[in-house]
Amino acid sequence: MQHTAMGSRTPFQRFAYSWKRSLLKYWDLYLLILPVIVWLLIFKYRPMYGTIIAFEDFSPSRGVLGSKWVGFKHFERFFNAYNFEDILMNTVKLSVFQLIFSFPMPILLALVLNEIRNKRYKKLVQTVTYAPFFLSTVVMVGLIDAFLYPETGLLNVLVMKLGGSSVNYMAKEEYFRPIFIISHIWKGTGWSSIIYMSALTSIDPQLYEAARIDGANRFQSMLHVTIPAILPTAIIMLIRDCGNIMDVGFEKAFLMQNDLNMGASEVISTYVYKVGMVNSQYSYSTAVNLFNSVINLAMLLVVNKISKTVSETSLW
Repeated sequence: MQHTAMGSRTPFQRFAYSWKRSLLKYWDLYLLILPVIVWLLIFKYRPMYGTIIAFEDFSPSRGVLGSKWVGFKHFERFFNAYNFEDILMNTVKLSVFQLIFSFPMPILLALVLNEIRNKRYKKLVQTVTYAPFFLSTVVMVGLIDAFLYPETGLLNVLVMKLGGSSVNYMAKEEYFRPIFIISHIWKGTGWSSIIYMSALTSIDPQLYEAARIDGANRFQSMLHVTIPAILPTAIIMLIRDCGNIMDVGFEKAFLMQNDLNMGASEVISTYVYKVGMVNSQYSYSTAVNLFNSVINLAMLLVVNKISKTVSETSLW
């Protein structure tokens, strides 16, 4: 009788009934997740309301709903700006190069740590590689400046000892991207490897024993057991990183930026800050940032679809 009654309900009624039963059964778990949901609603979804001003000539005195609607005016202004191509290419190049060079590093570190048998040495390596993550971006950029400072910086001192001449690396456009990417690898590789280390702990030891019985050495075991086991995790992380392909990060780029390297360091995030916060062009800066977010969303959807088609591993 209950099955017949459920069959006569609409899909929405069936969903509501199932959700109610789940809520009554797992109320304690829903209570635990409630603060997270509230935080997301307040700090993530509520601010989305403000994206409307990207299509308006926003006036603080008139408010979001009272400002004049102008459609895609600010998007067209950005696309027609004299520095649009430079800003876009700087963002894309920095993001793509950072992804290419930094993404494999946590995987390689996790594989190396997994092969270390000396526990004390393994813990030492983990501590040394994890530590940079806890440095603030301001401190990290300060260390970079000190390390690369002309004449007195450690790198320039070594160069001059070897017969070379001092170079102001932070003032040259051609060095900005390598410095940015290398410092990113140094800061984030150890912390990012934790998720791969967690994936490695879930591998069944019997697989390694079977590989040894079949005559596989440690390298062959890693190639045929370890890597395939963490490949789904790596694919998920790659999809996530591709979804953030245009998010270079404002703070680090802005702190490393100066008038002499502006040709390579001006990215969308720093440009949005300058036109929005410094010049108070709120609608224009929101339009630029919305364009950036749309590109990220498109990349996430495309890469997720490709991954699902090719490897059957995806976010959804």
